[in-house]
Amino acid sequence: MSPFRYIYDDGYDLNLGQHVFPSKKFRLVRERLIENGIAGPEDFLRPSPAPEEDILRVHDGVWVRKLTTGTLTYLDILKLEIPYSPAMVRAFWLAAGGTTLAAQRALEDGVCYNIGGGFHHAFPGHGEGFCAINDIAVAIRRLQADGRIARAMVVDCDVHHGNGTAAIFAGDPTVFTLSIHQLDNYPTEKPPSTLDIHLADNTPDGEYMSKLRDGYLAALEDFRPELVVYVAGADPFYQDQLGGLSLSFEGLLDRDRLVIESAVGKGAGVAVVLAGGYSVNVEDTITIHCNTAQAAARALAGKGHI
Repeated sequence: MSPFRYIYDDGYDLNLGQHVFPSKKFRLVRERLIENGIAGPEDFLRPSPAPEEDILRVHDGVWVRKLTTGTLTYLDILKLEIPYSPAMVRAFWLAAGGTTLAAQRALEDGVCYNIGGGFHHAFPGHGEGFCAINDIAVAIRRLQADGRIARAMVVDCDVHHGNGTAAIFAGDPTVFTLSIHQLDNYPTEKPPSTLDIHLADNTPDGEYMSKLRDGYLAALEDFRPELVVYVAGADPFYQDQLGGLSLSFEGLLDRDRLVIESAVGKGAGVAVVLAGGYSVNVEDTITIHCNTAQAAARALAGKGHI
């Protein structure tokens, strides 16, 4: 039995067909976790779709209606970069509900892992880069509205800058946004996060870890969040099709350990979300996401010790 719970629903699949974003990866991660004995069937919780009031704490009503009624314009879909379908919309609502549930359970159990989510390119009034609803922001605003937390930190380690999340929380002293990403990559416009760590092309493990450690540990010590939402993108991997960094399996696992163990050691709950991962071999992406789960289990066993 896992020391924490996983959030998953078959409806997480965005039904994209032949697309660079392998949204079947969510199901494959769950299957691998069970096959390898990392988790059992009893360790998985099913989310409900986020209620409209939660979505509307973050997103404009016009954008929400476009999604729910299927009235996106050609330009909306062009910017979103994925085909529209009712199944796609339901998947985003489920992901937002899943990240909210993961955040709630993280406060109780120390860590919770949503096998989905991390849609950090979604802005209040539009979607971008495969992201229609910003589940990260929806979860944080729900927990703040419920009085469960006052301060949250987003630690975004996707290869791409978390532009939507940065824009949503701009000027909000209750949410610290950290994004470590390849500078010369999507998106072109990068609204400032609380802390942006811009990386050069082909940054390797050692340099990545040094820069993340310096920025993250100082921010964690100073800000003292009650909740950390860890955007554990698999796309800094050296064989990722949409990335240009040079992290190895070992480097990504070291990253996971640093983020999760440090937060747990400071008494913060950690909600893990998956974000991107576009490896040439999808099995490599699955391995990276499963390694994150093992890092989380180790963090709880040691109660954080970095």
